[in-house]
Amino acid sequence: MKIGYRTIKTAIGVPIAITIAGWLGLTNFVSAGILTILCIQPSRKKSFKSAWSRFLACILASLLSFIIFELFGYHAISLGIMLAIFIPVTVGLKITAGITTSSVIILNLFSANHISIHFLIDQFLLIIIGIGTGLLLNLYMPSLDKPLREKQVKLEENFKRILFEIAVYIRNKEVVWDGKEITETEEILEEAEFLVERDFENHLLRDTHFYKDYFQMRRAQFELLNKMLPLVTHLPNKDTISERIAQFFEELSETVHPGNTAIVYLEKLSKLRKDFNKEDLPTTQEEFETRANLFQLLHEIEDYLILKKRYKKSDVTLKSKSKTASI
Repeated sequence: MKIGYRTIKTAIGVPIAITIAGWLGLTNFVSAGILTILCIQPSRKKSFKSAWSRFLACILASLLSFIIFELFGYHAISLGIMLAIFIPVTVGLKITAGITTSSVIILNLFSANHISIHFLIDQFLLIIIGIGTGLLLNLYMPSLDKPLREKQVKLEENFKRILFEIAVYIRNKEVVWDGKEITETEEILEEAEFLVERDFENHLLRDTHFYKDYFQMRRAQFELLNKMLPLVTHLPNKDTISERIAQFFEELSETVHPGNTAIVYLEKLSKLRKDFNKEDLPTTQEEFETRANLFQLLHEIEDYLILKKRYKKSDVTLKSKSKTASI
């Protein structure tokens, strides 16, 4: 059984908050632990936002409780009136995250049967200790670079496999591929996007995120790969055009990596397109449909490479005369 960081933080924070509140001799000091539990969040950004909402909601709850309970008495109906007013106000102020936390303070005040200034100060200190302890613990968030890197490596392995299997299928349409990499890739992208969002929220001053841009690019490329799959089924069997397309996919499968060498393959694709344009015009309906599918496939490959080209600065340069790559 794996124990998560939120569990560890809760196990550490609750006794700390209760100990501090007890040491200060606060009434209902155990409530400090409850407030800490409610304030443990999965990211720094959510933690700061949640802490502010909970603090404002608790202060508002204290003031409204003092007014309503002292005005209408400490009865169940007064508690209902209090909640009927308090909840819509928090919704209007967009601090609904503090409703649960504030309920602890409201019930403490209701149970007192009399609210003195000293008791209000006690509750204020409980709020500071409980929310503050949770906020301080949330300042530490484990780095997600390692799991994101693992997702990146596995994703690129799957891309290589998909591109290679496309090449194999073009050469021999009788070859059977189970396509499990397609399903795996979708799952990896979803998991990676979730991790990226969490990691992004842990860096409060960061405007960009390397892995966010990377996985967005791979997501768009994956969608294009899915569009290519039905197109390759309409290529001719074992002719010059099919072999050159297969060779191109095989080369792509060997160069899937985090870097950017797309400009090299865009150049090769341009030459390939020019060569195909020199082929004899189709004379039958079947040849016409095949040629249309071919050019659609070339268009999808071009979009696939352009996505990588735009993703980051190129790692290669093309010499103006020889058109060869310098890595």
